[in-house]
Amino acid sequence: MYGHVAALAEEIKKGAASVEGVEAKLWQVPETLPEEVLGKLSAPPKSDVPYITPYELGEADGLIFGFPTRFGMMAAQFKAFLDSTGGLWHTQKFSGKSAGLFYSTGSQGGGQETTALTAITQLVHHGMIFVPIGYTFGAGMFETSACPCLRHYAPRLELSVPAALARTYAGDGSRQPSELELEQAFHQGKYIAGIAKKLKGSA
Repeated sequence: MYGHVAALAEEIKKGAASVEGVEAKLWQVPETLPEEVLGKLSAPPKSDVPYITPYELGEADGLIFGFPTRFGMMAAQFKAFLDSTGGLWHTQKFSGKSAGLFYSTGSQGGGQETTALTAITQLVHHGMIFVPIGYTFGAGMFETSACPCLRHYAPRLELSVPAALARTYAGDGSRQPSELELEQAFHQGKYIAGIAKKLKGSA
């Protein structure tokens, strides 16, 4: 809602586009909340990034889905979009496509783990190949000083799946993605684009 996912998406796009022969595009899903509600939430205006339809997903060789977290799961707007792909699930239109995830939460204990775990099921049902970045980001994966949220409760629960995905913390909206988080997003875009290119070349 505050632009954190959009900021990561821009870096992921740059990373993907840095791979020779790869064309990267940004899309957004339709908003489901009324303008009146968005106004009360002080949501900024929507960007001019085009809206995507379920059928346009099939045109991509690889997909990286980003969304804010709501109560430890992907936001309802994104879930509604994925729910609309049921007809394409019948044909397994997305089967074999590489796919990644990234997201933003309000705090470290705000669903960093559960958002990733519950979102993976959407990819699995479509037969997509989930591509985490593992620990290929190097030393940055172990950096804890860049985000004060890392001193939040129960950090041991928040280090497995999220470590393999780009993500950020929004707090009350005033905190913006750190340089380290943006660098990881760039890396994720480049890494997954490279794998998507390899998969297409071997098909």
